[in-house]
Amino acid sequence: MAFNTLILGGAQSGKSRYALRLGEEYIVAADKGTARGLYVATAQPLDQEMEEKIQRHRMERGSQWETVEEPTEVPNIIRKCSGIYSVILIDCLTLWMSNLMEHKPNSIEHSARDLFDALSGTTIPTIMVSNEIGLGLVPGEAVGRRYRDLSGRLHQGLAEICNRVILVVAGLPLELKGSSIK
Repeated sequence: MAFNTLILGGAQSGKSRYALRLGEEYIVAADKGTARGLYVATAQPLDQEMEEKIQRHRMERGSQWETVEEPTEVPNIIRKCSGIYSVILIDCLTLWMSNLMEHKPNSIEHSARDLFDALSGTTIPTIMVSNEIGLGLVPGEAVGRRYRDLSGRLHQGLAEICNRVILVVAGLPLELKGSSIK
């Protein structure tokens, strides 16, 4: 089983930047001149603001990253790419969950179990970024409460199976579980 890391944080907390740096450490450690990482982007450019954010994220990644844009089939990407790259970085799982709610609303819990299975079968480190949304106000709409609850359960399940869990606040990582790259 590979060394898996879950990175949680609020919006604009620095979690993606931190995950990218951590992923680059794996690439450097494995580098034989050709080591590469796989960046799995779950965001969809549904409006101008999101398109601009996606472009900013692309510019932050160096040439050692190959990007796959995949809104829903993250477990399949993990299975397909395990052993090919030095590290897989998935950014972000809350957008993945949102995409599932829109495109596959009856398979969210199955998809979460599928993600856990894919992670347990991978042979390379996987870093997952996700928004911690359970610290805010209780959403006023039922769909918002469902989303919050599904995200919370996903995070709990991932925290249980991941070797390392980090909370990023103001760009600073707080180790919740584990402490180093294996």
